[in-house]
Amino acid sequence: MLRKMSTVLVFAVMVVISYGAFQNPYSKDFVSSIKDSTLPVAKPADDALWQEIKEKASSYEKKAQNAKIDRVWKKIPGLNGLAVDEEASYQKMKKKGSFDPSLFQYKQITPDIQLKDLPAAPIYRGHPDKQMVSLNINVSWGEEYIPEMLNILKKHGVHATFFIEGKWANKHVDLVKMIQEQGHVIGNHAYNHPDMKTLTKGQIEQQITKTNTILESITNDKPVLFAPPSGSFSQQVVLAAEEAGMETILWSVDTVDWKKPAKEVLLERVLSKLHNGAFILMHPTASSSQALDDLILKIEAKKYRIGTVLTLLDEKREAIQEQ
Repeated sequence: MLRKMSTVLVFAVMVVISYGAFQNPYSKDFVSSIKDSTLPVAKPADDALWQEIKEKASSYEKKAQNAKIDRVWKKIPGLNGLAVDEEASYQKMKKKGSFDPSLFQYKQITPDIQLKDLPAAPIYRGHPDKQMVSLNINVSWGEEYIPEMLNILKKHGVHATFFIEGKWANKHVDLVKMIQEQGHVIGNHAYNHPDMKTLTKGQIEQQITKTNTILESITNDKPVLFAPPSGSFSQQVVLAAEEAGMETILWSVDTVDWKKPAKEVLLERVLSKLHNGAFILMHPTASSSQALDDLILKIEAKKYRIGTVLTLLDEKREAIQEQ
């Protein structure tokens, strides 16, 4: 009899412990916790929204495009593909309660061949499907115009790429620091503006490495972009830049601001030749300084984004703008 009572008592204790350890599945608290959980939203086989997403997703996707050497434009960066993230897209549209292609969520797909995989070659432009341009400002004189140009760029939230001569940088350390502090990319523009294609291998290397040393001592960043003065280069120059871990950058649209054109002439010259992936060559001149504010506004009015050379060379695709 005593043994039976002990067994019953042990069983009762176990029931109490179990009840305390686990919530009653019928209680309000338990139901509330399920509602607040992060479990994925159920997608029944007959869910019309889920089926519509799966059926239409492929028409909104983009294939990745490999970097390549073009016969005319030489080295051209690749462009990421876009694959629809069906689960994330479903979650977004389920909240809205209807199918909406603007709520598609994407995964970026990297190209098989990237810029770094290509042999040494100059770069004149970004990818032709990337609706972005860059302002490339070559600096070896014109320091009096730089503060005003920086103020205009800052006002518009635009970042440019400044290719700076080593000799000039030594004399204008404060301006180099100002350019960097405002978030602009700084590249190498040789040491004293020589005709690079006429130099020996040793002289080419000296022009590049000397300027890199100067710029790195000022900014604590080693330049990864090289713009040969006056666009003069040879394959030996391109190879020397590559050996220094740099890409050789030229341009596809020229302001010709060194000829001191009127503001309207400069604007027409650039805007009439604008294209996806354009590298726009500028200098710190009175013409470019006076035109810069309107130039930015008119470029953006044409639905182009303005980024640095590094952003333009990046394979990342912005899903919404580039659909």
